Amino acid sequence: MARRTTKTPPPDDGFEERILDIDVVDEMQASYLEYAYSVIYARALPDARDGMKPVHRRIVYQMNEMGLRPDRAFVKCARVVGEVMGKLHPHGDASIYDAMVRMAQPFSQRLPLVDGHGNFGSLDDLPAAMRYTEARMSGPAQLMVESIDEDTVDFAPNYDGQEQEPAVLPSAYPNLLVNGASGIAVGMATNMPPHNLGEVIAAARHLIRYPNADLDALMRHIPGPDLPTGGRIIGLSGIRDAYETGRGTFKIRATVSVEDVTARRKGLVVTELPFTVGPEKVIAKIKDMVGAKKLQGIADVKDLTDREHGLRLVIEIKNGFNPEAVLEQLYKLTPMEDSFGINNVALVDGQPLTLGLRELLEVYVDHRFEVVRRRSEFRRTKRRDRLHLVNGLLVALVDIDEVIAIIRASDNAAQAKERLMERFGLSEIQTQYILDTPLRRLTRFDRIELEAERDKLDQEIAELTRILESDAELRKLVSAELAAVAKQYGTERRTVLLESAGAPVSAVPLEVADDPCRVLLSSTGLLARTSQLDEPGEGGGRRVKHDVIVSAVPTTARADVGAVTSFGRLLRLTVIDLPMLPDTAGSPSLAGGAPLSEFLSLEDGERVLCLTTLDESSPGLALGTEQGVVKRVVPDYPANKDDLEVIGLKDGDTVVGAVELRTGEEDLVFITDDAQLLRYPASQVRPQGRPAGGMAGVKLADGAKVISFTAVDPAADAVVFTVARAEDTLDGAGEGTAKLTPFEQYPRKGRATGGVRCQRFLRGETGLLLAWAGAAPARAATATGSPADLPPKDPRRDGSGVPLAKPVAVVAGPV
Repeated sequence: MARRTTKTPPPDDGFEERILDIDVVDEMQASYLEYAYSVIYARALPDARDGMKPVHRRIVYQMNEMGLRPDRAFVKCARVVGEVMGKLHPHGDASIYDAMVRMAQPFSQRLPLVDGHGNFGSLDDLPAAMRYTEARMSGPAQLMVESIDEDTVDFAPNYDGQEQEPAVLPSAYPNLLVNGASGIAVGMATNMPPHNLGEVIAAARHLIRYPNADLDALMRHIPGPDLPTGGRIIGLSGIRDAYETGRGTFKIRATVSVEDVTARRKGLVVTELPFTVGPEKVIAKIKDMVGAKKLQGIADVKDLTDREHGLRLVIEIKNGFNPEAVLEQLYKLTPMEDSFGINNVALVDGQPLTLGLRELLEVYVDHRFEVVRRRSEFRRTKRRDRLHLVNGLLVALVDIDEVIAIIRASDNAAQAKERLMERFGLSEIQTQYILDTPLRRLTRFDRIELEAERDKLDQEIAELTRILESDAELRKLVSAELAAVAKQYGTERRTVLLESAGAPVSAVPLEVADDPCRVLLSSTGLLARTSQLDEPGEGGGRRVKHDVIVSAVPTTARADVGAVTSFGRLLRLTVIDLPMLPDTAGSPSLAGGAPLSEFLSLEDGERVLCLTTLDESSPGLALGTEQGVVKRVVPDYPANKDDLEVIGLKDGDTVVGAVELRTGEEDLVFITDDAQLLRYPASQVRPQGRPAGGMAGVKLADGAKVISFTAVDPAADAVVFTVARAEDTLDGAGEGTAKLTPFEQYPRKGRATGGVRCQRFLRGETGLLLAWAGAAPARAATATGSPADLPPKDPRRDGSGVPLAKPVAVVAGPV
């Protein structure tokens, strides 16, 4: 038992105490039920007819009363909130403004009801305060209150009985299905997704025409929700369950495409996210998963969203990872895939019910029938009242002289009214209207206008009567009005509906397989990798479109290779970072390659000479310097270092050639600028550690320097190509004659000797400008990479050269 104490004032001073014993269970039950009913009916659940909760209905109605129509100026949101709170909604300004903001957000509602001006927030940010933002009704909101002043809906007193508010809005379209709803009541909740206006109206019109239509027929018009933020709905079975029973679940996935975000890296570009999910939420979750090492393969996440292009979230994928497999991980671990639980709970005749698609449409259509019927009745009554007055005035105009005489002969207005009613058989309303009409309205022209108005009123009354007396005409009118709304405000579907997610992406390996490949370096400094491992034949070789491959090494996709530079450095390159060339017949083309500068940081004047594998079981590198030093490097390349010194150079010396030995049985070849060629076996050079400075490789004449160092298989068909320097150009270093000689013409000699002459100079030629020795067939290119022709072979070891059609900048042999 509980005890309730009350005090009542007796006739004299003081208070008399009255104590009532009540059952606490009964008191709690009654109070809880009253509270629950208040929350359900007055706050949390929408009405199935107009799809609005009381706060939304009051906002739209009050904005209409304030005249904030789409063609009027914006007003401060604080003014609207104050009017709504003061007259209709006594629950605080925060709840009113929050509801008003949501009605203005295009990412929250499929058809916004408030036209907002200012910062109304985003999926990640709160809106500005109501004193800063402005608003007015949108076009669809005006349709919600259209004809509300024509007795189309019932009105009820507001919270203090001083104002009247509509119990429901006329609602010219099915707002509950179009914009959806969400709310938590006591012991129940509602969660309804938005739909496409055109599809919903098409289904409603089908139900009007065929009242017994089943769910399958309606779903041909409404296949599923159409969310404001787009996205992809995966699996339609849950949607059908919801349309049939009022409860169901479906999954929403972000719209993602795989693009090249940089020259050497792919990325996932997100242009649409699931409903109610913002980019910052996705970014934060991705960073958490990457930090916890639950998500692999992501290098960076950037939010490039702007007003011009809309949402654009770029997720960069690390090289070596399959974007499709990473995307599958993102779907599983982040809000890029989200579930939406449909719970179609709405008020029907004041009672919360769970409704399927057909029931929702039926409730709306019945409501619209009632609205149009009441509107037609109201308009017919108004026109009948006006026709009654027009007929009375026309009677008076027929005998206007007698009417004036009666009025002049009467002692007062009351006597004139009685005499006119008795003489012409007029009603009291007609007589009063005649007496109130100015004399200027009693001309012949006014009579013609009145007769035309009478005929028009008769026609309109007949049309309205036909609608009221014919159910078919009423249905036809409602359907036509819905079609006009769809034509005016209908938009294309944004959300893609998919039966399933397609092929199982989980079957795709996360990381790229460590497949064999080749890394290529071109004469113009382009790097790439290719899966073509076979040696191209004649017509292939090192010549590609507008370029020449100067170095190629076999490796695997997840390995590293080295780039040897003219400063004696070996820089590590990750193969998977290099762009992959498409498989094509014939020789590979480096049109899809990327510049060296994107992978390596070179110093001023430093050049990359060749590529090398980092296999420590190989014979190692062989290097030759400008000052005649030769070195074989012990293949020792620590995995934790990306920049290694492979030769200790003297001051002023540079590496002019570097080559990776395949067998260790090759011949090393020096060519100097004074046309001396020295050839000896690589076995004559003892391998040294990386910091060592090498040993004497060739004996140089005074003022001479090495311009070429290569390694040649003595058993292979090889050639020597040289180009003389002519002194008759402005800079004194122009191209002279060129010579192509079989390599076999040059005998072996010992290391550190002077070699033999490889070209005889003509008059005006002062030395060699370019030289190269290597396997045939040789291919040449200009400085821009375009192909250049070589001269025919000259069997003379020390013969003179012939002129070239194009200046040659680089020569190379087969890959």
